[in-house]
Amino acid sequence: MKARNQTSTSEFLLVGLSQDPEHQPMLFGLFLLMFVAAVLGNLLIIVAVSFDAHLHTPMYFFLSNLSFSDICFISTTIPKMLVNIQTQSKSITYAECITQMFFFMVFGGMDTFLLTVMAYDRFVAICHPLQYPVIMNSQLCGLLVLVSWFISFSYSLTQSLLMLRLSFCTNQIIKHFYCELAQVLTIACSDTLLNHIFLYMVTCILGFIPFSGILYSYFQIASSILRIPSTFGKYKAFSTCGSHLSVVCLFYGTGLGVYLSSDATSSSWKSMVASVMYTVVTPMLNPFIYSLRNKDIKKALQILGRIFFLNDKITGFRFLR
Repeated sequence: MKARNQTSTSEFLLVGLSQDPEHQPMLFGLFLLMFVAAVLGNLLIIVAVSFDAHLHTPMYFFLSNLSFSDICFISTTIPKMLVNIQTQSKSITYAECITQMFFFMVFGGMDTFLLTVMAYDRFVAICHPLQYPVIMNSQLCGLLVLVSWFISFSYSLTQSLLMLRLSFCTNQIIKHFYCELAQVLTIACSDTLLNHIFLYMVTCILGFIPFSGILYSYFQIASSILRIPSTFGKYKAFSTCGSHLSVVCLFYGTGLGVYLSSDATSSSWKSMVASVMYTVVTPMLNPFIYSLRNKDIKKALQILGRIFFLNDKITGFRFLR
């Protein structure tokens, strides 16, 4: 009987955020807008950092990597969701589901590590300013990013290989808007104990350890800032770190909440909303938070705008001639 209840799965069905047909156009427009805003905003940061020599510093190197990771992170889930809404289909093939989970974990892990590295960068810059150029050299910055990629790929590959050994029941409905790992495990017929142990172990290690490092860095930063005699100096230091800290709180607060709460394996509305916050809203808000509160980024974007505007005028003039 057990063999009859199992199948060589070819596709799953994604329930989505709402099953009401009246809500689908609104959801499509809303998520399309957020997706475009996230991609364009993060792309602008990458272009600004690449073309402005004044931004070729460790802080902006990590920020451009975070922007690239955010573009890829949001691209793993939202395009498929938009296609399903547009075609009025809820299906996702088994291969697409496994692939989506793999890249989701890769870029989600990269966001985690990059936020941690950025906190360390600010810690060194504010607490050890004289040693900053020596400590945060180009070799160390490159190594930190490479190690982050290696760990993220290793974890994602291991978890994906563990998923491939599972068989799934005839009930192939995923109660989420993407192939969320914990939700996929609930519809597996075979033993998922190893998968769950690995999931929660890695969530604790790659979640709490980096988050603890970030909190320690900002505790030290706050202590150093309070010792600055100048009010302007305090404001400038808090302004620089405030944007990063707000992104960290939003990303970690919702992300860890999803995977460690009692609703992690349920279809609760709260769990899906929290997932939207760290998979969609955070990548969308990052460029606005960093650019609106950062004079260097705003200046670089203004220069790029003038360059493109001037090129357009010159091109148009030549075309008219």
